[in-house]
Amino acid sequence: MSLNLRLNNLISNIPPPIGNLSSLVSLSLHYNILEGSIPNELGQLMKLQFLQLSSNKLSGLIPPSLYNLSSIVTFSVVANQLYGNIPASLGLTLPNIKYLLLGRNAFTGSMPVSLPNASGLVEVDFSSSYFSGPLPENLGRLHDLSVLNIPGNKFGGGEGDNDLSFLTSLTNCSRLEYLDATANQLRGTLPDTIVNLSTHLTLLGLGGNPIYGSIPTDISNLFNLNRLGIFESSVMGTIPIGVGKLQNLQGLYLYSNRLSGRIPSSIGNITGLVILALNGNRLHGRIPSSLGNCRHLQVLALLANELNDTIPKEVLSIPSLIELHIDDNSLVGSLPLEVGNMEQLQELHAANNKLMGEIPSELGNCLKLEFLNLSNNFFQGAIPLGLKNLKSIKLLDLSHNNLSGHIPVTLEKFPILEYLDLSSNDLDGEVPQQGIFKNSSAFSLLGNKRLCGGIPQLQLPACLKKDSKKHGRSISLTVIFSVIGAVLGLILLSSIFVTLYRARRKASKNPLPASFLESKYLNVSYKDLFKATGEFSSDNLIGEGSYGSVYKGILDRDETLVAVKVLNLHQRGASRSFLAECEALRNIRHRNLVKIITACSSIDFKGDDFKALLFEYMPNGSLEKWLHPNVHGQYEMRSLNVIQRLDIAIDVASALEYLHHHCGTPVVHRDLKPSNVLLDNDMCAHVGDFGLARFLSNAASNTSQDQTSTTGIRGSVGYIPPEYGMGGKASTHGDVYSYGILILEMLTGKRPADETFKDGLSLHQFVKMALPDRVIEIVDP
Repeated sequence: MSLNLRLNNLISNIPPPIGNLSSLVSLSLHYNILEGSIPNELGQLMKLQFLQLSSNKLSGLIPPSLYNLSSIVTFSVVANQLYGNIPASLGLTLPNIKYLLLGRNAFTGSMPVSLPNASGLVEVDFSSSYFSGPLPENLGRLHDLSVLNIPGNKFGGGEGDNDLSFLTSLTNCSRLEYLDATANQLRGTLPDTIVNLSTHLTLLGLGGNPIYGSIPTDISNLFNLNRLGIFESSVMGTIPIGVGKLQNLQGLYLYSNRLSGRIPSSIGNITGLVILALNGNRLHGRIPSSLGNCRHLQVLALLANELNDTIPKEVLSIPSLIELHIDDNSLVGSLPLEVGNMEQLQELHAANNKLMGEIPSELGNCLKLEFLNLSNNFFQGAIPLGLKNLKSIKLLDLSHNNLSGHIPVTLEKFPILEYLDLSSNDLDGEVPQQGIFKNSSAFSLLGNKRLCGGIPQLQLPACLKKDSKKHGRSISLTVIFSVIGAVLGLILLSSIFVTLYRARRKASKNPLPASFLESKYLNVSYKDLFKATGEFSSDNLIGEGSYGSVYKGILDRDETLVAVKVLNLHQRGASRSFLAECEALRNIRHRNLVKIITACSSIDFKGDDFKALLFEYMPNGSLEKWLHPNVHGQYEMRSLNVIQRLDIAIDVASALEYLHHHCGTPVVHRDLKPSNVLLDNDMCAHVGDFGLARFLSNAASNTSQDQTSTTGIRGSVGYIPPEYGMGGKASTHGDVYSYGILILEMLTGKRPADETFKDGLSLHQFVKMALPDRVIEIVDP
């Protein structure tokens, strides 16, 4: 006879008269709301084989009479509020028991030592209770055992480090499919014998225990594993390559250990993988691009490791990815545009790396994104307008980067945004006042010194009205950019900067030494520069010239921010330019010259010659970008005031004066122009690009004769002296001519090739007329 009342929302207590049903074989009362204790009268059901009381609110002790029902096959009281100890003789008094399910209660004491005597046991559940003590070492006698579920207890913690010996015994359980001993106090070395466990095993959970040792290399023997969890332990060594043979694996949890080495690319062979958690280890190297083969991957957690290469675009092309955690590493390069392919993405955490370039607008394609954290990197440029599509965003953290431009007004329209952090960037303009910007505790803008407006609590300066600013600009242009005003203004201003230059020269006669020249040059390889620039990514390209390209990079060894000039050796004259620049920069040092860090002459990965120069990085770019901003570039909202232009003019004059008269053998630059004048973080000017430079003898510098013969035109059209085009030789007077062109360009905003500066006069005549003699005397006496 059976009594089945499950799933009926029954309340109150279990009626004691049920104990009078002497023929009862099966009693099912699970999934109700029964309270109180289990009636002692149930111990009278001598024919009872199936007792199912799980998922109620039963409390108290289990009546001892129930442990004497020798006919019991299934005994389940899971998910109640029962407590007390389990009799040590249980394995003897219930000889026919197959399913002993006691989990999710408040039982205490140890696992009955007689349990292995119940040789017919198939499933044992002691989960999430307060059991403690050692586990029986002879559990292997349970030959029919399929499930051993004991997580969330205090098993182990005995003397010595032998708590894991039961695992070796379990190798005799050839039908074992499920073994979970997570979150106990089992201490000891992970035994190699786990690879001999049943090949039917689908789950192996040993995490959350004080386990050490290493993961056996033959873990691939457990080829039916669906989930493998050895986490929050002290396991060391590398991740075995054989893990990639676990083709049925859906969850690999090895986080919070001491694993080192590289992430095996073989993991990409586990095409059905859903969760990969390797965070909190000491893994280094690159994220394997082979992970892109895991097309069902939903969670990828690699944070808090030592990964130090670029982010493979293949990983960002996994369509099923919901969470990506790669923060707290040393990843470099840009965030690939393929990030926009992850349409299911809800969380992207990439903070505390060395990522650079612009934040891709393609992120706006991730319409389900809720958490986006790119803080503490080197991202630059504007906040992409494409982010306006992220209507599901709850947290947006772009703090501690090099972002510039305005705060997009679209951010105030995010409906469920809870926290916004844009602090420690270089943002400017007006702060929005709607949406999240109404609550000062919900966002942070600290460290952006050029912001204005916003709610009163921010205490920012008021913004200038656009119409008055435009009016003032038009008046300035009328005065400054008139031809006659430019000539008169040049003469007047030149007197000022000559005076300032003399004062500065008097205060500091000796140029500052460059520390890199006082010590051995830094040795770098092609591989170092390949990594530093994100594989010479176009995202890191900051300039192009006649003989090569310049990239922004970060050297791994000391996190130095550098500018890497890569020579295009297929261009005629590039090798000569490299040698000329090395020779010129080897023996000169001055605060207004771009500092060279080192040179690299090597071969690339294809076996071709490779030459590059490393310079100190100039955050504010070239003077060219300030005088002629690209409307699509990051400098479009910037401009130079009169004082800044004067300071730059004096800095360049100081550099030329040093090159011509104070660096041993005089040097003539021969290519002075705005694109070769670079500005540091304090807007101090530095002259660079010595690819066309020439050394002069002392006599030659006075007679305007070049020590080295030069044929053809050298320099940039519009900036070179006319005599260069007539077969003349390079001279310091040529640099002074170019300097005059540069001054005119700063005053008028016009390029020398744009138009004639004054009717009836050639550019050459105009420069000689406009540039006062006393300026020439200072720069080129």
